[in-house]
Amino acid sequence: MSSVKTTAHSVVEPTPTVKRIAGAIVILYALVTMIPLAWIFLTSIKSPPDSISYPPKIVFTPTLEGYCNLFTTRTRQTPDYIQALPAPSSTCDEITRGRNMVIAGPSNYWPRFGNSLLIAFGSTFLAVSLGTLAAYGFSRFRVPLADDLLFFILSTRMMPPIAVAIPIYLMYRQFGLSDTALGMILLYTAVNVSLAVWLLKGFIDEIPREYEEAAMIDGYTRLQAFWKVVLPQATTGIAATAIFCLIFAWNEYAFAVLLTSGSAQTAPPFIPTIIGEGGQDWPAVAAGTTIFLVPILVFTIILRKQLLRGITFGAVRK
Repeated sequence: MSSVKTTAHSVVEPTPTVKRIAGAIVILYALVTMIPLAWIFLTSIKSPPDSISYPPKIVFTPTLEGYCNLFTTRTRQTPDYIQALPAPSSTCDEITRGRNMVIAGPSNYWPRFGNSLLIAFGSTFLAVSLGTLAAYGFSRFRVPLADDLLFFILSTRMMPPIAVAIPIYLMYRQFGLSDTALGMILLYTAVNVSLAVWLLKGFIDEIPREYEEAAMIDGYTRLQAFWKVVLPQATTGIAATAIFCLIFAWNEYAFAVLLTSGSAQTAPPFIPTIIGEGGQDWPAVAAGTTIFLVPILVFTIILRKQLLRGITFGAVRK
């Protein structure tokens, strides 16, 4: 008669002290990472002299001058000319006249900001759409030399973008894609699709094939099974992939500087060119940066639950 001895492996629960220490570390890390963002925002509401004062001013009188300088172009006028004008019609008009200047018209910030929205979200949509289809094909079908193809797709992310800057510049000039939103969307899509394929293939691999097989037995076509069964299951992965692709397209600087200069210029290369009377207008630069952070922040907050699930998807297997 033999007996079987079983050993139960129990998970050690962290003590309250360990939990408090871990929580304190996370909070401290979050505060440290927020310092640059807080400093940018504080700079955006400083006056130009306060923004370059040394030592830096922590206590100062807030002003909207940076935002007014960001949204408008100004010209200097004589005090007699300014006094002959009617009463200021807005806060920016009043602030500008206090500097012996008048507003000449709007700046180019909003058109550049709109270009960023169009190019970043357009390329993200295309990259995620193409990446989902390609990842589904690699996951569900026998593709000849699949491993080699996947490595080739990934290899496009290994080289620095500047290595192909000159060939892309010459090609875009030849085909008339320089300084066009279409050209930037196609370029960012090409760069992001490799990341999308690799991320989404891992998510789709985790979805059991039996779901699709059951749907096709019920009369669904392959396309219907993909649309109604696979896509809903891969929502978390698609959301996580979309965030990573959007962050790259939203913040990309090198290609934007090289390939755009006018109608299709995005906000990243435009913001550093904001010049005031005495040089760089740091409050206006900080104001433009603060506004530029808002869309990507809102998009990430909206998809934060899907992002967390997507990052941890497949970490625990049954």
